[in-house]
Amino acid sequence: MRWIALFFMTVLAGCVSTVEPQRPSGQPAKAAASAPAMPTRAKVDQFVAVVKSVEPVAEQVCRAQTGPNSNCDFRIVVDDRPGQPVNAYQTLDRNGRPIIAFTLPMIAEARNHDELAFVLSHEAAHHIAGHIPRQQQNAAAGAILLGGLATLTGVGSDAVRTASDLGATVGARSYSKNYELEADSLGTIIAKRAGYDPVRGAAFFTRIPDPGDRFLGTHPPNAQRIETVRRVNAQL
Repeated sequence: MRWIALFFMTVLAGCVSTVEPQRPSGQPAKAAASAPAMPTRAKVDQFVAVVKSVEPVAEQVCRAQTGPNSNCDFRIVVDDRPGQPVNAYQTLDRNGRPIIAFTLPMIAEARNHDELAFVLSHEAAHHIAGHIPRQQQNAAAGAILLGGLATLTGVGSDAVRTASDLGATVGARSYSKNYELEADSLGTIIAKRAGYDPVRGAAFFTRIPDPGDRFLGTHPPNAQRIETVRRVNAQL
């Protein structure tokens, strides 16, 4: 098993946010605070302990579901840039290696091992389910569709570009809520296999703003996510 990497993260490439930027991760399980707290030594130790136990399980599930040729070598990092909100997100580096990042306020906010384990499992599930490439494909399809329609109407290049950008946004968000629920479901399985209580971990949702069921919103209602975790956990 590879050891956790903790480093100063200043550049994120190809990030697909898992929460909206008040919020790229997730995550699951993220919220903004007016004055984010910094983690104590005990909180850092809690984070390290969770990573050590969840990471190998996530990599095992990844290999089982995506095949031996997939990149399942997760790199867990701490995003210590100033002013970051309570957040966790999943992205890829230039070589396609999956990265899961936690902001310092996220580590400080988690009340117990179960919450951290569920958030980490949720973000790992985004990679296992291939949500970044799927979202990129949806964005590209939306850009082509609206850009093409705008071209057919004979508008100028600026209008076509605006239509393409809008199409990309709509395409990227079309299945975003479903992706979050998929990650909640698989994240429940990973957290459970790692020895944690995903239902207790999903209690994090009760402390963050409820996005509601907005049209083209990026996240489903918190109650729906908690119900998903309870349902999957009951089946295990």
